[in-house]
Parts: sequence; structure tokens; C-alpha cells
Amino acid sequence: MGIQFLWVIYPYLILVIFLIGLYYRYQTDQFGWTAKSSEMLEKKKLRWGSNLFHIGIMLVLFGHVGGLLIPKAWLVGIGVSDHLYHAIAISLGSFAGILTLVGCLILLYRRLTDPRIRKTSSFGDMLSIILLTMIVVIGMAATLFNTTASSDFDYRETISPWIRGVLTFTPDGMLMAEVPIIFKIHVLLGLALFAVFPFTRLVHMLSMPITYLRRSYVLYRKRK
Repeated sequence: MGIQFLWVIYPYLILVIFLIGLYYRYQTDQFGWTAKSSEMLEKKKLRWGSNLFHIGIMLVLFGHVGGLLIPKAWLVGIGVSDHLYHAIAISLGSFAGILTLVGCLILLYRRLTDPRIRKTSSFGDMLSIILLTMIVVIGMAATLFNTTASSDFDYRETISPWIRGVLTFTPDGMLMAEVPIIFKIHVLLGLALFAVFPFTRLVHMLSMPITYLRRSYVLYRKRK
């Protein structure tokens, strides 16, 4: 029953919360659909933290999409051996993870220690940055565990087909039964992030300022 709930029912509960939450947020709080920049209150730590985080998280996102959604057989078919794949995944993944983690820690430190930032931070602001930091820490710990414990665990044979099954509405919870606990925690926290996503500033990543390309210029005229 635990396997069935965690790896078959839980992902779709998260999906329902995510979609309904986005719809509700857009219908009721369009003016709040923003990153709510606090740059005017503090710039130095924000500049470093935000840049490192955004660069790192984009690399992490692309890496996860490639690692989880591309079947192992496809990569083998084009000549990418297990050794080459893992070498690239560990080197680039570690680099991206470190960038993201350092960015998260700077942003978290900024919110906790700067009185003005802390006073203007909502519960959602704190929850999202703490959850992101936990996900990154546990993800890097899982990678370290898998490379130093002489483990023969390959997430491309368990987690990857499971998540592809979830996305195609054919989930097989038993694929996650023997996955190491640290990977399970990483996955569960990652799913939880989608549940809080619609109710935090994270929604800004879904907004593309396309209308800026055709907006009228702002004209400044000198008063005589």
C-alpha cells in the first residue's frame, strides 16, 4: 500500500494541486504573479546568489530532463557507453549542483540575516528557498553516495522508467521499491516542490515577457 500511494497516487495528487493551484493563482492574483524583487533593499548578495542559482538550476534542469526522459537504450544505441554517460553526468552534474547550492545558500543566508529582507519575506518565500536548498543538498548527497559506495544502482533502470510511466499515465510503483532511500527522499521532495510552486514566487518562471518585444518605447522629454 505504501508503494502504491507514494509512487502511483502521490505524483498525481501533486499534479492536481499544481494545475488547480496555477489556475486559481492566475485567476485571483495576477498582480502577484511576479518574482517580487527585493533588489532595492539589498543588491550585493542578491546579485551573486541569484546569478549562481539561476545558472546552476538551468543546468540541473537540462541534466535531469536528459537523464530521466531519454531511455538508456537510446543512448547506448548512439554509442554513449555507461562509463562515458556517468563520467559526463557526474562532472557536469557536480558543477551545476555546486553552483545551485552556493546560490541557494547565499539567498537563504540573505533572507535569514538581513532584517529588511526578513521582514518583507512571506512564508512562501522562506518555504521555497529552504525546500530548494534541501532538494539540492540531498540530490548531491545521493550522487556522492552512488559514486563512493561502490553501488551498482543505476537510476536509468528504475527512476527514469518510473517517471516516464507517470508522465504517460502508466506508472509502475514497483520500479521504485529497491531504490536507495536517499534517492527516494530526493524524488519526494522534488514532487513536493511542485505542490508549493503555484503559491510562491516560483510562478514567475512560467512567465515570458514576450509583449516586451512589441511594447512602445518610453520617451523622456526635457522640460524647457
